[in-house]
Amino acid sequence: MTDQLGWQGENQPMAEASDLELVERAQGGETRAFEALVRRWERPIFSLAYRLVGSDEDARDVCQETFLAAFHNLRSFRGEAKFSSWLYRIALNACHSRQRRQSAEQVSLEEQAEARGFDPPDPAAGADEQVLRDERARLVRRALAALPPDMRQVIVMKEYEGLKFHEIADALGIPVSTVKTRLYTGLTLLRRRLEGLGLLASSDKE
Repeated sequence: MTDQLGWQGENQPMAEASDLELVERAQGGETRAFEALVRRWERPIFSLAYRLVGSDEDARDVCQETFLAAFHNLRSFRGEAKFSSWLYRIALNACHSRQRRQSAEQVSLEEQAEARGFDPPDPAAGADEQVLRDERARLVRRALAALPPDMRQVIVMKEYEGLKFHEIADALGIPVSTVKTRLYTGLTLLRRRLEGLGLLASSDKE
């Protein structure tokens, strides 16, 4: 298999290998290949989880659960979808499980929004700037948390994580048309909530 793909064994730089190449190497028992996948995708997965579950600690747990599940189920990956889409789906399932546990503990996303910002803290920002960012982030988070989960997911994946429509569709297992509908409807509702919170000027109103 390695000869067919043009690998040169241990000499193949991990950073230059595609996701599919790394997956196939990991499926063949090469631990370093899976470690390379983790390094490549841990930041995007953490970012997605942070924006969906609302806290640094929970996002780290989701991230760990995602890669553990991916490792244990790696042999089931057949390349029918992109590895990233497969991984995002695992992460979304982990987020769902985390949110269900939060609901059972009666900790709502809106309550978490009061204590956490929407984006991970920026160590380069000054104190005053960070305070303003945190306040605005809390309000955005509060508005987003009030949306239906299916719309919130699509908005986070498209507007914050920069995924393409077909990537979101693959990760969620839904048609692209449904992704677009959820995005449009969700953004419309979000805009109204942000207007109500005073984050959008009157000139921005439709």
